[in-house]
Amino acid sequence: MAGPLEHPRLIRRAGAGNGSRVLSVTVPTLSIMVSVKVVDEAVCGDRDTGWLFEVDEERLPLREIIRQRVFQEVAAHNAAAVDTVFRGLVRPTDAVPVRGGFRTTALVDPESQCEAAWEAFGRNGFVVLIGDRQIEELDEVVALTSGVEITFLKLVALVGG
Repeated sequence: MAGPLEHPRLIRRAGAGNGSRVLSVTVPTLSIMVSVKVVDEAVCGDRDTGWLFEVDEERLPLREIIRQRVFQEVAAHNAAAVDTVFRGLVRPTDAVPVRGGFRTTALVDPESQCEAAWEAFGRNGFVVLIGDRQIEELDEVVALTSGVEITFLKLVALVGG
C-alpha cells in the first residue's frame, strides 16, 4: 500500500521490498496559459488593432512581460524575409524609421532589443497600462487575467523639451 504522500502510478521505484529507492516522482501539473491582448498606441491617437499574446503565468513582473513581448515580435520579424519593416516596441540599432515601423536589412537581436526597451521605459519613452492601471516600475508584479489588454503607450519627445 502506498504511503500518505505516495501514489503507486506517480512513483517509480528501483528494487523491491523495503530496500527500494525512489528514482523519480512524476507530479501532474496544471499549466494555465493566459491569453492577453497587446496594443501599441501613440499619444497622437494612432492605435493598432493589437495581437494576442500568451503567457504561462498569471503573475509576472513588468520586466518579464516586456521581455516576452520583445522576444515574440523579434522572432516573428526574423522569421520573415530580410529587408522587411520591423514593427516593434523600440527601434533596432541599424534601422531606419519608415511609416509603420523601422526598416532593417539585418536580423534583429532580441537581447539588445530587450535592453533597449527596458531603457526606453526607464526614461519614459513609453508607459504601460494593464487594463486601466498604469504600471510604473519594471519589477512590479502584475496579475494577468485572460483577455486583459496591455497597452504600450509610446510618448513623443517635445521639441526643445
